[in-house]
Amino acid sequence: MHITSALPQVIASHVAACNNHDPDALMATFASDALVNDVKREFLGHAAIRAWVDKEIFGDNVTLDIQEAYEQHGDFILRCRASGDFDRTNLPDPLILTYYFSVLADRITQLIIIHNAAVA
Repeated sequence: MHITSALPQVIASHVAACNNHDPDALMATFASDALVNDVKREFLGHAAIRAWVDKEIFGDNVTLDIQEAYEQHGDFILRCRASGDFDRTNLPDPLILTYYFSVLADRITQLIIIHNAAVA
């Protein structure tokens, strides 16, 4: 089921904060004990996530263009075209990343970001 226009507000706010280059607004979308796994690297809690966000999201001017979004068993999956100033060596163009969001009490509790080899 495609729900691009009906994402939970916290996920819509997360994408908007990324695209507006607003680290405080982005951090406000995460639970204090959230876990982020970005391409097999874990960041647990606000301090670790903030360091990752500052360096790899805002430091590289990452923006996201949602290509597809849907809900599956209470979690939300977004496929996004990622753009920015990051090293593109050995990456496809366009770069489509899959974002797996878990949400509880209007905060992101877990975010897993993967560059999938193929979309099933």
